[in-house]
Amino acid sequence: MEITRRLVLTFTFIFGPLVLVSYVYGLSHAEKPQDLWGGIPLPWQSYIVPFMFLAAAGFLVYWWIVFFQFDQSAFSSLHWPWKEPDGKGADRLFLAYTLILIPSALWLESTLFHLSNDYSWTPVLVIGILILVAIGNVMLGLLAYGSYQDGVDGSGLMIAGAVMLGIQCVINDCILWSIKFPW
Repeated sequence: MEITRRLVLTFTFIFGPLVLVSYVYGLSHAEKPQDLWGGIPLPWQSYIVPFMFLAAAGFLVYWWIVFFQFDQSAFSSLHWPWKEPDGKGADRLFLAYTLILIPSALWLESTLFHLSNDYSWTPVLVIGILILVAIGNVMLGLLAYGSYQDGVDGSGLMIAGAVMLGIQCVINDCILWSIKFPW
């Protein structure tokens, strides 16, 4: 199957909103939604919530530039900073978005499953999901930096978008939340 710009865009149009739907659905049937914060103290929560919106804004900035600012040449030449462009930018971007969006859609339900069951493997599932999202986020940043090295217009904003997303996905979720959660 050939991965095209249109396929990656369609994927994000479907799975981006699916992440939001999974959160609404999960919160709607959580017995105690506050338990999802785990061991995050209440004062930290007021710090983290604005970063959730900042992350969404960063995601959208990156997404807009890649799909609506880049021409086909810039899009297909997305590459890792240590490699040369080879026309496989869609493949790399699809992989990064897949690692972010699919696990993100499963995170809340996996956490609720962990909270309602006493299995030894459920923490591995939840933390594994967060690690996949963090890896996908780092991949977005690396693709943005590769474009920056090439002098592509908008790549600086892509880096900013990846950092905005990374504050939430990597620092707040994958690191802080995982450490503070009462496993």
